[in-house]
Amino acid sequence: MAFTPTKETYSGKVYPVTIGTGGGEVTLGGENVLTFHSFEGSTPNRPLIAFEIQDVPPSDWPDNVQKPFEGISDDPVKWAKFCQDELKAKAIALRLIGTHPDRENRSPEDAAKTVKDLLSSINVPLIILGSNHAEKDSSVLVAVAEAAKDKNCVIGKAQEANYKTVAAAAMANNHKLIAMSELDINLSKQLNILITQMGFEKERLITDPMCSALGYGLEYTYSVMERIRLAALTQNDVTMQPPMLGDVGMYVWKVKETQAPESDMPQWGSAEERGIAWEAATATSLLIAGAELLIMRHPKAVEAVEKVIEELN
Repeated sequence: MAFTPTKETYSGKVYPVTIGTGGGEVTLGGENVLTFHSFEGSTPNRPLIAFEIQDVPPSDWPDNVQKPFEGISDDPVKWAKFCQDELKAKAIALRLIGTHPDRENRSPEDAAKTVKDLLSSINVPLIILGSNHAEKDSSVLVAVAEAAKDKNCVIGKAQEANYKTVAAAAMANNHKLIAMSELDINLSKQLNILITQMGFEKERLITDPMCSALGYGLEYTYSVMERIRLAALTQNDVTMQPPMLGDVGMYVWKVKETQAPESDMPQWGSAEERGIAWEAATATSLLIAGAELLIMRHPKAVEAVEKVIEELN
């Protein structure tokens, strides 16, 4: 007798969100089942991985993740074009870390010029991230949203401290918006509600519940993301139905296991392989938890996760 697997049915659905313009559009989300459960329902769009670049050289990145971008990471346009043309990136995530007051303290005008230069050089969707300094991001993200007007970028991150300003800028200039809360499903729900009460369409939101690296609270991150996705699907909670972001690279490449040299930890094996595996394992975990969008750094880690997506999708 043939085996017939039990199938779950869900009352909710994740909103599909399309980013980019001019034939380079990409849609994420749209599924009405848990991640990779295509045997139970519809999963029309595969998860999207964006390559992270910065507006300044990544001097604080470990050598093993700087190495693939040697000679180009001092110029964000060259860096983005390399990711698009050579690494076949499906999206680029620009982090404006140089605008942070404790870094170069670059002006909003400088950030806007960088964004304009990038948009004229690439045709894949662009995700524009601030420096995670809530006050400075308020002015920077307004400037870059205006500079990228009607280019259907993703602007982020809107936080409790600045969401009104950032959401208004994204709304006025026809962009999507990342709403970031601090690893708490109730805070995530609350922020989404506050943003939509401003008139921002919930179908244009991307939820960032924050994340953590393997070995540094990944289980808690997984639990929060899983609860968000289950609320969206099983409870048909519209505030939990935007696609989710896993901002993987920035958390993974600052932990000891990806930074410690082999001379200090010879028992841990190759430092390069260790870092790649750490990023790939973290990213895959977040995918299974429900993330539809990942931001990653090392090309080989991206390649490994793309193979997982191909096999499971």
